[in-house]
Amino acid sequence: MQEGLYIVLISIHGLIRGDRLELGRDADTGGQTRYVVELAKSLAAHPRVAQVDLVTRLIADAKVSPDYAQPIEPIGDRARIVRLACGPRRYLRKEVLWPYLDVFADELLRHLRQFGRMPDVIHSHYADAGYVGCRVAGWLGVPLVHTGHSLGRVKRQRLLAQGSKPDVIEEQFHFTTRIEAEEQTLASAALIIASTHQEVEEQYRLYDQYDPERMAVIPPGVDTSRFYPAPVPKDLPFLKELRRFLVEPEKPFIFCLSRPVPRKNVAALLNVYGSDRFLQEQANLVLVLGNRTDISKMEAGPRQVFTELFLLVDRYDLYGKVAYPKTHTSDEVPDLYRLAAQQRGVFINPALTEPFGLTLIEAAACGLPILATADGGPQEIIRHCCNGLLFDALDLEAIRRALHQAFQSESRWQTWAENGLKGVQAHYSWRSMWRCIFKPLINCRKNRCCQP
Repeated sequence: MQEGLYIVLISIHGLIRGDRLELGRDADTGGQTRYVVELAKSLAAHPRVAQVDLVTRLIADAKVSPDYAQPIEPIGDRARIVRLACGPRRYLRKEVLWPYLDVFADELLRHLRQFGRMPDVIHSHYADAGYVGCRVAGWLGVPLVHTGHSLGRVKRQRLLAQGSKPDVIEEQFHFTTRIEAEEQTLASAALIIASTHQEVEEQYRLYDQYDPERMAVIPPGVDTSRFYPAPVPKDLPFLKELRRFLVEPEKPFIFCLSRPVPRKNVAALLNVYGSDRFLQEQANLVLVLGNRTDISKMEAGPRQVFTELFLLVDRYDLYGKVAYPKTHTSDEVPDLYRLAAQQRGVFINPALTEPFGLTLIEAAACGLPILATADGGPQEIIRHCCNGLLFDALDLEAIRRALHQAFQSESRWQTWAENGLKGVQAHYSWRSMWRCIFKPLINCRKNRCCQP
């Protein structure tokens, strides 16, 4: 192997492949999936890197694509996805993977021995990968870098605040196991990478092993070779899909793209739109909430979201004004942002909580102004890009006011669109991330301070 860094990324759950990502398929296949794939490709393109392995779980299940049963998948000249056995071969949600992670750690160690080179840095993603990364980095004496993506203490705290019963959410999410793994990872890691200052100052502060001296704020990047402003072809297949729903498909639209989970707060957006004649006259509402076939066979969370959606569309008689297509592909997503921008619409993220908000910088990179929850990542994105408004996601009137402002001034819309394009290039392109990422990586390599 040529000289340079050998970096191992670990991201265990969900469905990971080099392209055609099934984003929104379920709660485990969201922004983290895209982030780790794009991070692997971006790191491998750096001249100081020899090889990047993105290590995930091997899944041989007739219910998912055979792509996920492929042990090795090249995703670039110096990057590949490595899939290792972890418990049953079938696809499992992340909350039930904990008993099998020790085997995954053994398999990763075996892979590294077969490869014949010790990694310079191991970078784990989410609590399950942190559990594995602690062990393997400790065994090998190499530094561990960790990105949490979301945190168990924070999620548990918010679910309890919403009235969830402790024993019910413990059974569903295994918070005790997850939080213990996060504490171990915080104690072991040479560096914790957070997406926002709020994550460092408020969320990680809830942990016993909190040490801000070992934390760096490095927000995700967006692939500007995919997400950029451009005319949308008139024969875009998704346009035909929209016309199935909309009486006036040429109108601007309020675009929401998310996984179908309750915390994304889509029902609040529907309530605002359905009760507001001005918004209905100004724009259509387009909800792209993953892919669905038979709602009755979905997990409880997505089933609840779609059931509520259909009931609200019927209650407010929004037929012809709201689109909620059954399917889309990841390759179509850039054109969806561009189409919304071309029709002078806005992108909205009404989530109750948002650790970062990758869709917000994707939209901005395509010239689409944004409206977002005043929680976590969106606060910093809006501050850097000045391309939209924040609102309290629990306040329907605040959501309404933000939407009204978005459609009341053509010049404001244009300023937001231009600011977003400049802000993404300055703060959120992968090339702008290189300097931020590599200084702490090199320091970790020199210090080699990870302990088992």
